[in-house]
Amino acid sequence: MNRYIKEVFDAHELIQRWFTDAAAPQSVCDELLARFSPAYSMVTLTGHLLDYPKLCGFFAAQRGAKAGLHIDVGQPVLIAESAQHGVVTYQERQQLPGQAATLRYSTVVFEVDAQGNLLWRHLHETAAA
Repeated sequence: MNRYIKEVFDAHELIQRWFTDAAAPQSVCDELLARFSPAYSMVTLTGHLLDYPKLCGFFAAQRGAKAGLHIDVGQPVLIAESAQHGVVTYQERQQLPGQAATLRYSTVVFEVDAQGNLLWRHLHETAAA
């Protein structure tokens, strides 16, 4: 599997664990946040802009906040790839028990740091119609 696509799946596994497990150790959040560039930016489903400090605050408040949440990532497509950057689109389906699922289309831009780590540099999410 392509390393950029693998990172999308790996990050969402951590996100699901952090959101659903009230007993998750802080190291889960630390590992998750280490995947994001300090220059991270995001356009949320509601059209708001989110930077790295806001992302940190958001995740800090989400430990166990969505018990039973199930996240499915599908249909990843590698749009562009180089030694220093990658762009991937994918679909993300989220569902809480007893609630309707939500579907979003996402595009992520990755950068590679000096140590060779993939970092989420920009994410744009759009709700499916």
